Amino acid sequence: MFRKVAVGGTFDRLHAGHRELLRVAFTSGEKVLIGLTSDSIARKKGAESYEKRLAELKRFLAEEGFTEQAEIVKLEDYYGPAVSDAELEAIVVTEETLARAKEINALRRKRGLKELEIIVVPLLLAQDGKPISSRRIRRGEIDREGMLLCV
Repeated sequence: MFRKVAVGGTFDRLHAGHRELLRVAFTSGEKVLIGLTSDSIARKKGAESYEKRLAELKRFLAEEGFTEQAEIVKLEDYYGPAVSDAELEAIVVTEETLARAKEINALRRKRGLKELEIIVVPLLLAQDGKPISSRRIRRGEIDREGMLLCV
């Protein structure tokens, strides 16, 4: 277990894939820095407001008993404190965001910081075998558990 790990995202319509990503982060680190994208980033994707996403994230953390381990920061860019926090030891990502973790490590190297261990969590698949995503939930294709809503 690492002392401090990072995980980030929009966490729009918090779904089974998000919950798995967060659970892996909390089982990997004593403390977890959660970067939650700001409205300026998230609205480009059609996401719900920062306040709504933050409330849903906090509710999940409380239900899972993770609140005391968590620190939530607003991300105004795609990197946030992951490129500058010397206490971070690892970052938890999906296959979709692996490239971003590699960019973060390159920026950390340039700043003289130790690279983060990258923990990759496989994407969860919906009932149709395609990844669960907020985009698909917004379109009404699947629910938050990955069950098909339309045929």
